[in-house]
Amino acid sequence: MMNNAESILKNKIRQLPQLLNDVQQWKAEGKKVVFTNGCFDLIHIGHLTYLAKAAELGDKLIIGLNADSSVKQLKGENRPINNEESRSALLAALFFVDAVIIFEEETPANLIKAVLPDVLVKGGDYTFDRIVGAPDVVANGGEVKTITFVDGYSSTAIINKIRSQNAC
Repeated sequence: MMNNAESILKNKIRQLPQLLNDVQQWKAEGKKVVFTNGCFDLIHIGHLTYLAKAAELGDKLIIGLNADSSVKQLKGENRPINNEESRSALLAALFFVDAVIIFEEETPANLIKAVLPDVLVKGGDYTFDRIVGAPDVVANGGEVKTITFVDGYSSTAIINKIRSQNAC
């Protein structure tokens, strides 16, 4: 049986039909829906800062999380370090995250077209023309924003540091 904490986490991890119902309700209540996505393999201060800033851009924050198969396509056979169940639970545990949805494709293009958030957010290393879903969001009256990363933090850098220390 699930305790209250487990229930809260599981309730934030949504399937598409549930998420679309949530989005419809939030928008009907006049809430501004923000969407971002990523692998979020090893959560670090750079991720936390980025996600907190994304949450500040609206009332409800949805995170599209790359499934394990998608992470492998993007990052290589040795990734992810943490499986999608662990990564989604960690993200759901953040108080400013309202929903997490796992997607299997290499990009969240179909997910973004379905959700049509009010604000689509990506990291500062992206330009508008490289942000998947940006034209769809703008065509629907939404905005596309980029957020500057915290320098010196990346999952790849953390993994490389661990590997180099284990090699000694």
